[in-house]
Amino acid sequence: MTRRRRSLVINGLLVVVLLGAGVAGYLVFFGSSGSAQPTAARTAAAANRDVSEVVTASGTVQSSFSAAASFGASGTVTEINVKVGDVVTKGQQLAKLDPTQAQLQVDIAQGNLNAALDKGTGTTALLTAYRQAQLALQQAKDTLAATTLTAPGDGTITSVTGSVGQKVGSSNTTSSSTTSTTTTTSGFVVVTDLKNLVLHANVSESDVSKLKADQAATVTVNAMQSQPVQAKVTQVDLTPTTANNVVQYGVTLTLTSPPEGLRPGQSASVEITVAGATGVLAVPAAAVQTVNGESSVQVLENGAETRKTVEVGVRGDQYVEIKSGLSAGEEVVLPQVTTSTNQNRQQPAGQFPGTGGQRNGGGFTGTGR
Repeated sequence: MTRRRRSLVINGLLVVVLLGAGVAGYLVFFGSSGSAQPTAARTAAAANRDVSEVVTASGTVQSSFSAAASFGASGTVTEINVKVGDVVTKGQQLAKLDPTQAQLQVDIAQGNLNAALDKGTGTTALLTAYRQAQLALQQAKDTLAATTLTAPGDGTITSVTGSVGQKVGSSNTTSSSTTSTTTTTSGFVVVTDLKNLVLHANVSESDVSKLKADQAATVTVNAMQSQPVQAKVTQVDLTPTTANNVVQYGVTLTLTSPPEGLRPGQSASVEITVAGATGVLAVPAAAVQTVNGESSVQVLENGAETRKTVEVGVRGDQYVEIKSGLSAGEEVVLPQVTTSTNQNRQQPAGQFPGTGGQRNGGGFTGTGR
């Protein structure tokens, strides 16, 4: 074989090898990268199981009762009988003011009443004077009683803002909260019930119609995720709150046997069971399609897919109850899952495979040519 002929044969072989390599490279980069290959139909058998529908929300642990008590009279503090952490009962003495002046007012009012009584009540003027003296005495007694601050309810002392020797004015207020929607935090002494805790959460406007009293729930406190707490719905707010165009309704839940160490103010999530069915025919929720109020599933029969209309009951996140239209054991088709044969290969941002160029204002500037 001449040298020229041998060279042509070798060059021809090189061309064939290069073409094969090019085709292989094209298939690697274009045929597999990012192209999804369909898998066989996935199915699940309709079977009997428990199905529950839950509404999820987040909220805050709060006390069922909190009250801020202040003196109803003016004076100087002479006694403070409690400290933060003390457990008290309703009516228990918490603090006292100097009662000297208030007692003097009672004595004067009592003397005026006695004098009015001595004059008699035979005329309208005498009767009016007597009644005014009675009223003045009662007011003086009330002022004297207000020099003693008592607990407005059972609970734990969570705040004491005053001190002995302090002069206080007459606020004549004892603000309290027996629901979780408001919390009182100011006052001479604050009493909070740390035993009977509740959770106040917010639910969306689309879910509020599903809630009602006594529904069971599970509360997970973020700081105690290993200790889920059982709860019950006790109140659903009738009016909403709106923030950033999002409408929500408040719901209050009582906690059953809350774990030790749980405190008001801790954040938590809650799952409220709004519907449930036991031992009913069900299929995965992903298999059910609902259009214009009519639900259907795709069923695999003898290797062919057939759509069937079904009547659904309880809709859970994972499973949906099938009341009619389907029998146990029938295979329903689940949504297709696609796989990529070359998922790990990634192109540089902004480039197209095999072009070596980038997008430029909607066009393309090639550098590979």
